[in-house]
Amino acid sequence: MRTAVVVGGGPGGLAVAGALARSGWQVTLLERADRIRPEPTAVALWPNGVRALRTLNLGAGLDAIATPLPDGGVRRPDGQWLVQPRQSPVERLPVVVHREDLHDALIAGLGDRVELRTGVTVRTVRAAPGARPAVGDGRHTFEADLIVAADGADSVIRRQLAPEASLVSSGCAAWRAVIPWYRAPSLSGPVGGEILGAGYRFVAASLGDRGASGGSSRGGIHWMATAAGAPRPEPPETQLTLLRRWYAGWPAPVDELLAATDPADLVQQEIRELRPLPRAYGFPLGPGAVVLLGDAAHAMPPHLGQGTCLAFEDAATLAALLRESTLPDAVMAYDRVRRPRAAAVVRQTRRMSAVLRTRGRLALRARDAALGTITPRLLGSAATMATQWRPPSASS
Repeated sequence: MRTAVVVGGGPGGLAVAGALARSGWQVTLLERADRIRPEPTAVALWPNGVRALRTLNLGAGLDAIATPLPDGGVRRPDGQWLVQPRQSPVERLPVVVHREDLHDALIAGLGDRVELRTGVTVRTVRAAPGARPAVGDGRHTFEADLIVAADGADSVIRRQLAPEASLVSSGCAAWRAVIPWYRAPSLSGPVGGEILGAGYRFVAASLGDRGASGGSSRGGIHWMATAAGAPRPEPPETQLTLLRRWYAGWPAPVDELLAATDPADLVQQEIRELRPLPRAYGFPLGPGAVVLLGDAAHAMPPHLGQGTCLAFEDAATLAALLRESTLPDAVMAYDRVRRPRAAAVVRQTRRMSAVLRTRGRLALRARDAALGTITPRLLGSAATMATQWRPPSASS
């Protein structure tokens, strides 16, 4: 029986661990935390992410926990439309899923061929010629035919195998929260849309329908605020006070959502990215191999909502190739198809980052004048890439 060690219990790691197990592999999943727990926020899944989950046989319960996200347009802080809402085909729209619901679905898909070991911090990687690859935590060594590095943007495995890829700040921080419906009684209809200011951004989306029965019990409104600068060192209470000050007077429902947010709801994140991307995503090593997956391979800002989607693409691609060919051939094919795909999405994300970081009166006027053309074209291109993605065959 072929063996795999998956390092990292995030969405990508859980997805690929379950997929390999369902294909007959014996899988060990290593997670550095004492237990695997997702953050209590939400994630947008574009059609490529949804298709990848269905390819992995994880889409059966998705409809019950996902909420379609209509195009809500883009406004300025004064309420003026930069990009009017558009009627897009349903197949080109993302859905929003609470991360805890998604986590539950991924855990359910692990099966009984996955050994889950928590509290394991991988510190070393063995990549010696002629020997199977292995990772270790200083106490134990985990050897397998295949090592999957799904250990996030700070990947220890990537630092050893692809040291040219540096993790750098994107120059901004993000805050997220999910507000239960009962805390926002004035918001009775679907919530969505984006607001852009000088170095600031606010996005909101409904999770489920108010009062709906069935599906997720974690319904409400998810919001994300992005601001230029470093993460704030203050406690959540102070951070929330700052957010309310920065976004005061912005169009509804910003004030309502921030007023309904408790400090305990707030999740702060420094936005970081890999520059440059690794020169390789697959590393044949003797009779085995190591692959990079998810943020370990292509950490990027969240502006186009593609981070988790690309991780699921990685998992679906790797599982499909391993079913169709030998391990070395599959790893080389994985590297061949995933690197250009990730690079293309990262390029689009960086273009959006440049739009969001615009500051200064003249620069803002130029941005606002061009945004009505740039953003629909950019988002349309991103939506096309998301819609057209298909898992490849070994001959791709």
